[in-house]
Amino acid sequence: MVQAYVLIQTEVGRSHQVAAAIAALAGVISTSEVTGPYDIIVRVGADSLEALAEVVLERIQAIEGITRTLTCTITNP
Repeated sequence: MVQAYVLIQTEVGRSHQVAAAIAALAGVISTSEVTGPYDIIVRVGADSLEALAEVVLERIQAIEGITRTLTCTITNP
C-alpha cells in the first residue's frame, strides 16, 4: 500500500466543511484540522502510486473550498 500526507489550504471559514467532505472519501485514512500555514492534514492510502494520485487529483482537489494542496508521499508506512 502507498500512503501520503496531503496538506491542504482552504478558503477562510471553510476548513470544517472541507475536512468533513474529505473524511467521507474512499482512500482517506485520517483527517485533522490544524493551525499554521495549512488548515487540514489528510492521510490517504491506495494500492498503487497511480491510484493514490487519483484520490488526490480527482477526489480531494475537486472539493469546493480548497485553494492549495501539497502531497508528501510516505516512504515508510
